[in-house]
Amino acid sequence: MKAVRFISMLLMVVGSLNWGLVGFFQYDLVGDFFGGMSSGMARFIFGLVGVAGLYGIGLLFNCCGRCHCGPHCGCGCKKEK
Repeated sequence: MKAVRFISMLLMVVGSLNWGLVGFFQYDLVGDFFGGMSSGMARFIFGLVGVAGLYGIGLLFNCCGRCHCGPHCGCGCKKEK
């Protein structure tokens, strides 16, 4: 589960940096790197970033995001265990 969380956070960072480049400089790094915005590989990466974003929504509502507040969490949250 740790690997899934790391990969989705990495994809969310890639997606946000790509959107920043598009917004500020009108440059699509992912599209350029993978052969154009409509290439199959670029669309696959965009899809993975979207799925990672959906997973990230779930992390927003999680108490600490690291261990789901198990019995040995130690995050100091007040969530019922």
